[in-house]
Amino acid sequence: MKAFIVDRYGSADRLRAGDMPDPEPREDDVLVQIHAAGVNPVDSKIRNGEFKSFLRYRLPFILGHDVAGVVVRVGSRVRRFKPGDEVYASDGRAGAFAECIAIKEDDVAMKPTALTMAEAASIPLVGLTAWQVLIERAKLKPGQKVLIHAGSGGVGTFAIQLAKHVGATVATTTSTENVDLVRRLGADVVIDYKKEDFANVLRDYDVVLNSLDKVTLEKSLRVLKPGGQLISISGPPDAAFARSIGASWVLRMVMGALSRGIRAQAKRRQVQYSFLFMRANGAQLSEITSLIDQGIIRPVVDRVFPFVSTKEAMAYVEAGRAKGKVIVSVRES
Repeated sequence: MKAFIVDRYGSADRLRAGDMPDPEPREDDVLVQIHAAGVNPVDSKIRNGEFKSFLRYRLPFILGHDVAGVVVRVGSRVRRFKPGDEVYASDGRAGAFAECIAIKEDDVAMKPTALTMAEAASIPLVGLTAWQVLIERAKLKPGQKVLIHAGSGGVGTFAIQLAKHVGATVATTTSTENVDLVRRLGADVVIDYKKEDFANVLRDYDVVLNSLDKVTLEKSLRVLKPGGQLISISGPPDAAFARSIGASWVLRMVMGALSRGIRAQAKRRQVQYSFLFMRANGAQLSEITSLIDQGIIRPVVDRVFPFVSTKEAMAYVEAGRAKGKVIVSVRES
């Protein structure tokens, strides 16, 4: 099958188009013919080798995590899916930039009926990230206040809608050209970072979802009230995360050291810092499917690239100006 492959960690030229063997599903796997794949910033970081200390891929490997497609075969222990089912998933084993992929049954969900394949492929990673930050970790409640950084990005566009569904007051940061977009998605307070500093405007927030740099991370502590939570999906990782992935004691010590500064600052302000790295989860994705089919959450897709232009799609995402998600169309639906 055709695929985009990483032979060695490095910059964009390390990703190449080539042929790989068709995947052979294990007994608990679903074999999916991919129609569309989502492109995420994490794909570039994995290609660059930034996560190789705790994400173990055997080189060469196929890049990409978000897929939407049709089941063509199932393993002997699979019970929830059958050939012909339209499904979507975020696969922690990677392999989305290809014509087929084998995914664990527990990581797969039925595709929202309201969405095209391209729209469905835009959802899994960002939807699960937002769900695990706001619902699972923060336990966001009606009436609480949440700041979602980078509201026009993939995670941001989903998280704004999810937080509003919960009943929270939502603030977000964005650039001038995206103010109207995030307001349409439901943001109550919009901070144009080109004109004002969010840390000088916002106060007494319950939760901050950070996806930006160290400066933004540290300033975010100032908007939280005592007992609030600063949850970062861009780092630094902490020891709790290292334990959750079964890391060695050495790696737990390293991650603890990386986050010591921000954790100390958080403790002084009587708030909590934690790092979250999305986990594939078909049950949570099914909950998201329900919200989409009810019209509560809608996808935001910036551009769809043809499969042969996967490298260009990644470069577009790396430029940091995408509104919502960027998709690669692998097969005409």
